[in-house]
Amino acid sequence: MTQALRHSGTQLRSEIKIFCPATIANLSCGFDVLGLCLDNVGDEMIVRKTAKKGIKITQIIGADLPLETEKNVAGVAALAMLAEVETEFGFEIEIYKKIKAGSGIGSSAASSAGAVFGINVLLGNPFTNTELVKFAMQGEKLASGSAHADNVAPALLGGFTLVRSYNPLDIIKIKSPDEMYATVIHPQIELRTSDARSVLKQNVSLKSAIAQWGNLGGLIAGLYTDDYELIGRSLHDEIVEPIRGVLIPGFDAMKATAMENGALGSGISGSGPSIFALSKGKAVAEKVAKAMCAIYDEMQLPYEIHVSKVSDEGVKILNSN
Repeated sequence: MTQALRHSGTQLRSEIKIFCPATIANLSCGFDVLGLCLDNVGDEMIVRKTAKKGIKITQIIGADLPLETEKNVAGVAALAMLAEVETEFGFEIEIYKKIKAGSGIGSSAASSAGAVFGINVLLGNPFTNTELVKFAMQGEKLASGSAHADNVAPALLGGFTLVRSYNPLDIIKIKSPDEMYATVIHPQIELRTSDARSVLKQNVSLKSAIAQWGNLGGLIAGLYTDDYELIGRSLHDEIVEPIRGVLIPGFDAMKATAMENGALGSGISGSGPSIFALSKGKAVAEKVAKAMCAIYDEMQLPYEIHVSKVSDEGVKILNSN
């Protein structure tokens, strides 16, 4: 079904520069359904209108990724969107990557979400941010083989997001508790999402499923009530982490030191290899970061470390013309 454009009385923009945030998916107990948006970690993107119809990616700075539209997650997401809207023009996209591919903090999601957000603004916002998620999911399908929304949903909506259903797509945004901070450490190894998914079991025991449901419900309840202790008790993964944890250097030590230094909980960020910890307050999050760094320093393993508030905004406009 083709979307009719909603025009306002103002002149539509011809170019937009946006910030495309990194995200943490799964959050231990919410495989493929939970995610959160980081505030100060992400890519930048410029999207502009062109006379020629279609999507063209003109340059990618900071990563060796394909410029061919059909082979790039941003291009695929944009094409999915344009299939449902009539335009007399096309779009060029410049991508400035600061999130490394395979890092586990939503590199492909940032590109996919940014592309559809930017084009939507230049079209006069015919789609809501929630409606944009289904287009961005097509970029995720190209990256990992699975059209999952646990990264693109928080990237577009901000805060925490819960994918209640994929068919039909039903996404719930949950405002982050005010003092919630995330620490994310990325060992400089690449763990492809498709590879990390390939090791997962297709069936789980009823006992593990029941424990997981309890933790997921507890985490959602804790977020709505600002109950940090309940959030911490619920950040436990019965199903995925025991399998994927062995793929990440020093994972068990990282989790232990995060908790010893005051974190509410810790686990694998997305498909890894990044490890996240959630904390109440910036001071605790920075203390956790320092302790995590010490482990990889001792292992002589290069890494990147991020401390960020959870952002309630998602993709945001930096400037436009």
